[in-house]
Amino acid sequence: MRYFLELSFDGTDYHGWQRQPNALSVQQLLEEALSMLLSAPISVVAAGRTDAGVHAHQLFVHFDTELKLDGAELVHRLNRFLPEAIVVHELFEVRSEAHARFDALSRTYCYRISTVKNPFSNRFAWYVAQPLNLEAMNEAATMLLGTHDFECFSKSHTDVKTYICTITQAVFEPLEDEIVLTIRADRFLRNMVRAIVGTLVEVGSGKRDLSSIQSLLESKSRSEAGVSVPAKGLSLVAVEYPELRLHAS
Repeated sequence: MRYFLELSFDGTDYHGWQRQPNALSVQQLLEEALSMLLSAPISVVAAGRTDAGVHAHQLFVHFDTELKLDGAELVHRLNRFLPEAIVVHELFEVRSEAHARFDALSRTYCYRISTVKNPFSNRFAWYVAQPLNLEAMNEAATMLLGTHDFECFSKSHTDVKTYICTITQAVFEPLEDEIVLTIRADRFLRNMVRAIVGTLVEVGSGKRDLSSIQSLLESKSRSEAGVSVPAKGLSLVAVEYPELRLHAS
């Protein structure tokens, strides 16, 4: 039987989602917990792989087991076993061919920029002291909407078949002492959101002209884009799927 599991985590102290040979990851801790509680080796497949220091408000994984599981009971036991930075919300049975990564219709990330120095948001937001032109940043963000080759925003030497992605939402909004980018696409490349934010902040600070965005996309050159901003401000906040559940909630 195949199950989907929904979780959240604070990625500050982990070397990303994916298992690493010499560093602690969220995947490792979740697989170890499931394997212990189910008394069998369990491997999970996630909707995406967050980098070191990136957070997730909503991430789905799938795994297979021969056991018929009580979702509420296993969620309770997992949360007692896992560290405080990782929380499991729900577990439900899905059809045998359902896939956490390939069935995802879209993924939504948020990036938080703090406009004031704040010790209570330091783990989850990037502090930018200089004033930013929000209108210019949103105009530049609008130029990224649609289907494009986003190689210029991808980490170099990434093993992917295509750099084509479709962005359906990209907007900065003021929220108290923060500016928050919400960006949704069918898929994201490695480091893509952080490179986009770095580029758009250059627009907002007057270091880059709006007219350069189109030529940047056409260049396909990572060196032409802005810096990759700190991981701590980035969170995966939603993953959308078609209906997957075998049973009603």
